[in-house]
Amino acid sequence: MKRPIEKRIVFLRRRQVEKRTGLGRSSLYKLISDGLFPKPVKLGPRTAAWVESEVDAWAAERVARRDAEQVSA
Repeated sequence: MKRPIEKRIVFLRRRQVEKRTGLGRSSLYKLISDGLFPKPVKLGPRTAAWVESEVDAWAAERVARRDAEQVSA
């Protein structure tokens, strides 16, 4: 019997997300409150992080949207 492939979850802390996206803290939290950016996962009482694959998917969606706009222009 084959074992299912386990997908490893990687967490990114806020500064890593800021560096990866180019967004500042205020912009990041504004997008979250507007429902336009993934919400962080609570890891402890004072610690939160983002799921790397969700941040990557957000970035890929932005690129796809840009490319779609260029094609239709």
